[in-house]
Formats: sequence, structure tokens, C-alpha cells
Amino acid sequence: MTAAPCARWLDPVCAIAQRAAEAILAVYAQDFEVICKDDNSPVTAADLAAQRVIEEGLRELAPGIPVISEEALAAPWSERRTWRRYWLVDPLDGTREFVKRNGEFSVNIALIEDHRPVLGVVLAPVTGDLYAAASGCGAWRQSTPTSERVAIHARQAGSLLRVTGSRSHAGVRAVTLLDRLGEHETFALGSSLKFCVIARGDADIYLRLGATSEWDTAAAQCVLEEAGGAVLDLAGRPFRYNTRDSLINPEFIACGDTSIDWAGRLIDPEDAA
Repeated sequence: MTAAPCARWLDPVCAIAQRAAEAILAVYAQDFEVICKDDNSPVTAADLAAQRVIEEGLRELAPGIPVISEEALAAPWSERRTWRRYWLVDPLDGTREFVKRNGEFSVNIALIEDHRPVLGVVLAPVTGDLYAAASGCGAWRQSTPTSERVAIHARQAGSLLRVTGSRSHAGVRAVTLLDRLGEHETFALGSSLKFCVIARGDADIYLRLGATSEWDTAAAQCVLEEAGGAVLDLAGRPFRYNTRDSLINPEFIACGDTSIDWAGRLIDPEDAA
């Protein structure tokens, strides 16, 4: 596979994510106020500080490419529907985990081209764990800012499946569907880091039921796909972005071993309706 031209932006975007992480950690080290947005989700000064760093960095890196971000007002659909390329950003994914101070939150930056993520960077500010990928270049992990970059690959599923799930959004329905897999072990993790543990071969599947937004998944989807995995809706179709007015994702399955019909194993037709 030929590397996409956007691959030249991967290192600069990683640097932008690092600067955003520094802004987040400056707030994390203090007492901070938590404000509830209209959708009842939390926002802090760290979300807004990271937003400013990322937006400024991306506009300097690639002037003219629009940005959609959780912490900025999105352009109307009448304008967005004409975009072939744009940045899709969650400056602090996992604000609930940030508030809990458990370290399980991330900076997510993706480049979308023709409805697909072609570049993705996911950085965990507390640990410094960095995941990055660009179309045709594979995916890699850098466990600390001074360590070597190591190529990562999703694994072939074994007899005992390892299932990751949301720490703050678990539900009974997901447990019921996952029981269809047979024997498996589960562990919870915050933010888009769930995709990344699948991408590095430490888990097999993440089933997400309930609402997420496009900026929650795009960067990590790129990492997982370049590591050999996939993100699929409950009908087994690949995830696509900016295809309708709403920026809310359908429910989905993130998986490592694409030879398995995960949707077929988990979902009855009535479930996906």
C-alpha cells in the first residue's frame, strides 16, 4: 500500500498533541472547576486550553483545512457536506476520567479524507503513551516521549477473548450481547485508549452501545485500521465520517481480528435495526 501524502504531517501533528498534553497537565496538577455542557457532559479549563493549542497548531500546519472539534462550534451541514478533507479533533477525550484523576484520557487528532480517517494521533498525557498512524504507513506506539517508536499490530483472536469496554458508560445490554461470544475476560478503560490496546494486540474487541461523537473515534480508528483491525457498525459496515447532518456515531464494534464476523456473532438483525 502506498503511503498517503498526508503522512508528512504525522510528526508535526504528534508535536501538536504533545503541546496540548502539556496544557492539559498544567490544569490537571491544580484544583479545577467542572462545568456541565448542554448535553450534560463535563468540560474543564484543560479541554479549552488543549483546544486552543491544537486549533492554532493545525491552522499553522495546514492553512485552509477546516477543523471540527468537540470544543468548538461545528460548521453547518450545508457547508460541511462539501468538505473532502478536514481535521477532526477531541482535545481531551475522557473528561470524566480526567475529573476522576485516573489518567485514562487522551488527546485525539485525526485527518479525514473522503469520509475516512487517513491520519490519527492518540496521546495519553499522564503516561506519555503515544499512538500514531497514517494511511499506508502502518501504526506505531511510543510508550514514553524518549523511547523508540515500535510498530504495533492487532492480534489473531484466540480461544479466550479479551474484551475491553468503557469505564464510565458500561451497560447491561452490552453484557448480554458479549455473552454470545462465550468464554471471555473483560477490562474497563477510559477514552479512545480502548481502540489502542486492540491495535497493539492486548485485546480483541470493544463493543460500544449508546452515543459517541465522531471526534471520539476517528483518530483511534486510523490507528486500529493501520494495525490490521477495523471499526464497524452493528451491520458490519466500515465506519465513515461526515456523511450526514448529525456528528453522533452509530453503535459500533472495534475489533482486531477482521477474519471473524463479529457483527454476526454478536448482533441479531433485530438488534441492528
